[in-house]
Amino acid sequence: MPDTHTAHTYDQDLPLEGIRVLDLSRVFAGPLCGQALADFGAEVIKVEHPVRGDDTRDWGMRIGKTETTYYNSMNRNKRSITLDLQSPEGLALIYDLLPQFDVVLHNFKCGGADKLGLGYEQLKAHKPDLIYCAISGYNSAGPEATRPGYDLVIQGESGLMALNGEASQPPLKFGVATVDMMTGMYAAQAVLAALFRRERSGKGRLIEMALYDCGIMVTSYYGLDALLLGRDPQRYGNAHPSIVPYGMFEAADGPFIIAVGTNTQFDKFCRQVVIRPDIVEDPRYATNIERAKNRLTLLPMVTALLREFPRDLLLQRLNECGIPCGKVLGLHEALTSERTRQGGLLQNLPHPVAGSTHVYAPPYRLDGQRLPIRHAPPTLGEGTKDVLQRLLQLSESELRALQAKGVLTLPGETPAE
Repeated sequence: MPDTHTAHTYDQDLPLEGIRVLDLSRVFAGPLCGQALADFGAEVIKVEHPVRGDDTRDWGMRIGKTETTYYNSMNRNKRSITLDLQSPEGLALIYDLLPQFDVVLHNFKCGGADKLGLGYEQLKAHKPDLIYCAISGYNSAGPEATRPGYDLVIQGESGLMALNGEASQPPLKFGVATVDMMTGMYAAQAVLAALFRRERSGKGRLIEMALYDCGIMVTSYYGLDALLLGRDPQRYGNAHPSIVPYGMFEAADGPFIIAVGTNTQFDKFCRQVVIRPDIVEDPRYATNIERAKNRLTLLPMVTALLREFPRDLLLQRLNECGIPCGKVLGLHEALTSERTRQGGLLQNLPHPVAGSTHVYAPPYRLDGQRLPIRHAPPTLGEGTKDVLQRLLQLSESELRALQAKGVLTLPGETPAE
């Protein structure tokens, strides 16, 4: 078991304390948006199907009975309640809860929320200042509105796969669901902006986010290069299209990264790192523009030189010269590193079945303190009884009656299919 921190104390007010979010989303983009809001202090109530819960409770490696590594990566700081939204009773409970919530978040297929009775106009009639965030695959006003959105498909359609990987290899997807992740973060930004505006105007807002739109945004400067060139820019893998040397190299005993971003850094690199002043004195390599033009002769020479030195010696010299550099670590090695441990980026929290579970800490630091993990990713329906009794004053007998109808499950009690 890696040496990880336990939960940190946090003695400041959380920015979204007092805000309530009804998170009807599942899988990745929506839950990640909800997690960001929860990290900032919002009370996020995740609504899940009574039997299967969020789809990602069955993705990745199993933790306990109802959680997985995939699910846990985007559901910290939330409570989970179970409701069958296709039942009249489940829908009625959503409407009963609605007046106490500021934000509704979902990622149903376009039109799906309206069919359930949970569309923006339907909910706005009961909560005029509601902030309603709907995440879909494509533009809700376009011809592809009803197409389901999947990260891998969008990576292909947006050109992201075409810019990733080595030029000699086929298009390559990113290692994580980048489009989903960025859509979740963009959605959280939009919700925060809408909450800020509501403080001034008292008005709610409809927010619509599309995976395809966000995928296009992720192409960033490569996308603008393609427009200027009138064709796809060349793929460089770990290298950089306009900075040389830049990328992953092999030392005598392992891989490492260097990024020689300025001519001054290259001068130091040649004179003090690889001890070859003649290279920088060659006019073909004196400026970055010339180095980029002559990369095919420079890079093989640099690659061969770097293989002659131990990695730690190279990193020491590079750091002394102020040249950005670092080891290439394995994923487990990075997560268990002293850097990660000291930053408190992973915490080991109690789990009712597994004994303990690793949870990523929020990346945000406010006033010098990392935001806390207030709740580990919830087991399925762990908050059903507490939340519905606290917010709706439902009695034990009322909850039992709803459970008997399959509308919800109470903690530790799961009905058959």
